[in-house]
Amino acid sequence: MEPQLDENGVFEKISAVMVELFDLDPATITRESRFEQLGITSIDAIDMVVELQRLTGRKLAEAGIRDVRTVGDVVALVQRHLEKGKQPQPA
Repeated sequence: MEPQLDENGVFEKISAVMVELFDLDPATITRESRFEQLGITSIDAIDMVVELQRLTGRKLAEAGIRDVRTVGDVVALVQRHLEKGKQPQPA
């Protein structure tokens, strides 16, 4: 993921990762989608974090990851991470 991506670009990248990793229909992924609604388990979320770390080239803060419940939460976390150029701090 590139630092110049805006929030919509980050959402698109995350959606693409979720479609690839979890074989989801892209139409079912919105910012308001909760992981349990999409059938994503905590084990699945770990796979997603690993992929997001690969895309950003940086480790995501574990405390920040524990607080995410929706796709929009992930978008905000990654966006903050990219804008600050360092690990996101817990809210």
